[in-house]
Amino acid sequence: MSALFPALAAPSDRPALRVGPDTLTYAELARAAGALAGRLDGAERVAVWATPTARTAVAVVAALLAGVPAVPLNPRTGERELAHILGDSAPGLVLAGAEDELPGGLAALPRVDVELTGPEAPPAAPVDPEATALVVYTSGTTGPPKGVLLSRRAVAASLDALAEAWSWTADDVLVHALPLFHVHGLVLGILGPLRRGGEVRHLGGFSVDGVARELGDGGGTMLFGVPTMYHRLADALDADDRLTDALAGARLLVSGSAALPVHDHERIAAATGRTVVERYGMSETLMNTSVRPGGEPRPGTVGTPLAGVDLRLVDEDGSVLAELDGETVGEVQVRGPNLFSGYLNRPDATAAAFDGDWFRTGDMAVREADGGVRLVGRKATDLIKSGGYKIGAGEIENALLDHPGVREAAVTGEPDPDLGERIVAWVVPQDGEKPPAEAELADHVAGLLAPHKRPRVVRYLDALPRNDMGKVLKKALPTA
Repeated sequence: MSALFPALAAPSDRPALRVGPDTLTYAELARAAGALAGRLDGAERVAVWATPTARTAVAVVAALLAGVPAVPLNPRTGERELAHILGDSAPGLVLAGAEDELPGGLAALPRVDVELTGPEAPPAAPVDPEATALVVYTSGTTGPPKGVLLSRRAVAASLDALAEAWSWTADDVLVHALPLFHVHGLVLGILGPLRRGGEVRHLGGFSVDGVARELGDGGGTMLFGVPTMYHRLADALDADDRLTDALAGARLLVSGSAALPVHDHERIAAATGRTVVERYGMSETLMNTSVRPGGEPRPGTVGTPLAGVDLRLVDEDGSVLAELDGETVGEVQVRGPNLFSGYLNRPDATAAAFDGDWFRTGDMAVREADGGVRLVGRKATDLIKSGGYKIGAGEIENALLDHPGVREAAVTGEPDPDLGERIVAWVVPQDGEKPPAEAELADHVAGLLAPHKRPRVVRYLDALPRNDMGKVLKKALPTA
């Protein structure tokens, strides 16, 4: 365990984490997690009811102390998906807060209530770096969710690469309100600060006031969020000087899990003088790339590969693309110590996910002259082949969001007898009673990008369907 979290091997009274009303020092966290770890001996895997509480952090740290893989469970998971995850991962126990009401699907599992106190525990025994630390289930957009096996080696390598890129140290105080069943909130947002020996303050639930309080008077130095959160912060800046000062005073603002619209980048930078750093990762790879703080603002890019990560773009015929022209689209493939060990119980899916030792991400991107990566969408849903061009949905979405009459936008392709596919824009207007005209939006996109990238059809919605991390669920868009 000390290899992952040195600050827990030599615990002190330094603050480790605060979630809502609960605060733990490193000494208190070591005792609480150590006591719980002693109750997990012999378990092959344990499920963690991953609410946004200190008990979730204690449960995951305890599993890591015990060398037992933890399976974080989304409390909002439906009955069928929960049954699949439990059947696939076969946990021997479920760890939860005493106050948590668990669904019937967990009734057959022995339950261990997580406490925030405990006696002194003996030092943890060394654990193989290749041993599984976490089993994180994918969103299941192309079938039942798959269990991603993340080793201790992958967790450590990714967090250390981020520390190098972001100059992340024990002096940093991280503020966030991300879900704790996902890589972003749990690995980066909880395990990241603990590996550095710093402090994390989880808001419990996102609020503009909470961000302003913890980054401002609370002395927070870093903020992690998703685009939905930054959009709400950008909306509040004009009327909230306290928030403006808090964001301006932060050392690092990081957005991930989906692309941050250029318009929100620009609004935050104009009001605070601070740019939001984007990075790129997924459950199977943890973090691959990041924009480096302090560089020239480049909204729309996710930066260059992190230390230890190799990245390439591959064409549909399997050939490696060498172009650094910002236009040639290819699938992102990566390799490095950050990669997962495979899918639980799915050797077929694991084999299909790799091209030799390169992981096929399914993400489409272009590379700039300096090697920077600009994502343009998912291969399955965001690559549109229209009139002989390969077009990424992401750049059209950003162009639409630059129109003052557009609040939200998503872009898809649909069959067209002439073009092969035509570009369809799904727009949530700022004013539902007076949406911008279809021709106006098409001309707007054509003027910013190129005529062949203009939407041929515009459909108006009251809201876009999104998942818990704020990603648009394009397959949930209504059929025409």
